[in-house]
Amino acid sequence: MVETYAPNEARGASFTDLPVSDGIRKAVSDQGWETPTPIQALALPALLDGEDVVGMAQTGSGKTAAFSIPLIEAVGPKARGVRALVLLPTRELAAQAAREIESLSKYAPVRPIVLCGGVSIGPQIKALKSRSNSVVVGTPGRILDHLNRGTLDLKAVSYLVLDEADRMLDMGFAPDVGRILSHTPKDRQTALFSATMPKEIRGIVGRHMRSPRWLKVESETTTVDTVEQVYYRVGGRDKTRVLRALLDAEEKPLAIVFRRTKHGATKLHRQLEREGYRAGLLHGGKSQSQRDKTLAAFSKGRTEILVATNVAARGLDVPNVSHVFNYDLPEDLETYVHRIGRTARAGKDGIAATLVGDAEVRDFEKIRRALPVEVRESEPPLSAA
Repeated sequence: MVETYAPNEARGASFTDLPVSDGIRKAVSDQGWETPTPIQALALPALLDGEDVVGMAQTGSGKTAAFSIPLIEAVGPKARGVRALVLLPTRELAAQAAREIESLSKYAPVRPIVLCGGVSIGPQIKALKSRSNSVVVGTPGRILDHLNRGTLDLKAVSYLVLDEADRMLDMGFAPDVGRILSHTPKDRQTALFSATMPKEIRGIVGRHMRSPRWLKVESETTTVDTVEQVYYRVGGRDKTRVLRALLDAEEKPLAIVFRRTKHGATKLHRQLEREGYRAGLLHGGKSQSQRDKTLAAFSKGRTEILVATNVAARGLDVPNVSHVFNYDLPEDLETYVHRIGRTARAGKDGIAATLVGDAEVRDFEKIRRALPVEVRESEPPLSAA
């Protein structure tokens, strides 16, 4: 049975009401958090009580803290052997989860090792030989690679997390996930988080989880009143000129500009740099070190624009993003929702603008009709005329 809650029904009173250690309370306070998000209010008590949980909530809802706090409490800083495993679909999400675990465990440090592809496996193998590595965060392909090499032992895992589970299946990781789970104890505690719940995920739940609590928070992503959603009708060749005008009309914007392809993102990035904008580039062809440097520069405001493919649409959490621009139309409603969810984080205001070319009008109308809020049409600034 799925326990479904509206966002306002699921909010907890305070983090101080939860049965967590003083170190966690201090770390949460340092983050400036007072009231749990809806998914945190639902999942934390169950996970802290040792239950398996299936949590259904949109990206940006606070899921990482929802599974990280019980993980830290369950593992502790003195654990030996791999006691907790967190699986995520991409390197960026894995790195972000590891950073949050480190931040929330600052008063009793739990230092996770990140196992992802795109970087040399040698240092990972060396790090795994240390007995102090009790938490592993990684992507299915690289985790399975280590298991096949015999460099990773999951026999002592007592806490397992599958985050962004629907995206992992979309990326073809279902067989890898099944093989990885077969290497872990059957009596472990498992937390699975997903924005949607297709049949394949229900199959994983049935085969690999113990009578889980099904907790669902109704999506409020598309109705967040702090996101102003607008669109501009422009000719395909005018998009870059309109984008520049929109950027110039704002004072110190911190903006993500989405393109569909790596080639398109690279081309636009070069154009913006030639025009004097401080821009970064993020797509799946970049190495992990390049991605980390790009995200760090953007997060700290050293670059003002991040040109990205959908690799940044889910999970990227930069609190001060003021604008999201859909330079290319999203493939579908879900992608649109995830893209605009990169702004208006942590209660701040944000603007999501879509540039609709002549050939994209029909597809955009489908997205507009499916949204519960109005996306108003606007005129580009005069400088774009």
